[in-house]
Amino acid sequence: MKKIKILTIALLSLLFFNQVYAVCPICTVAVGAGVGLSRWLGIDDSIIGLWIGGLIVSMIVWTIAWLKSKNISFKGLGLITTISWYLLTIIPLYFMDIIGHPLNSLCNCGLDKLLMGVIVGSLGFWFAAEWYFYLKEKNNGRAYFPFQKVVMPISPLVIMSIIFYLITR
Repeated sequence: MKKIKILTIALLSLLFFNQVYAVCPICTVAVGAGVGLSRWLGIDDSIIGLWIGGLIVSMIVWTIAWLKSKNISFKGLGLITTISWYLLTIIPLYFMDIIGHPLNSLCNCGLDKLLMGVIVGSLGFWFAAEWYFYLKEKNNGRAYFPFQKVVMPISPLVIMSIIFYLITR
């Protein structure tokens, strides 16, 4: 029951990802590569969760943009897409006993490391992407520096990965 409550809180806290701004494909590939590489290297699940969260947000944005390019748009599209991507990611991890494993929780609070990483990574990636679009709008629709669209969403994941690494080692 505790696992279901944690999953529900995580999903409800992420329902605000409903604006459509395309995140660049390089970001999506970089995040996906980061997840695969970190798992292969045996890095802590909280850090892997950061990258999974970033990847999920990237996939949400891409899915919404793709659906809209196909003239598929309706009230609640962002909400349904967001919930779907989180469920498609978290449920298999839960049933494979990767999320919810008793030895993979933070301290004694019961919050799963991977799930916590997904939440923090999602928020960091989303806020950085939003900040990029805000800054671009302030600069007459132009980026301030080359590859800013890539650097800004990936930077919080890198910074948080370093912080989480220093905390968990």
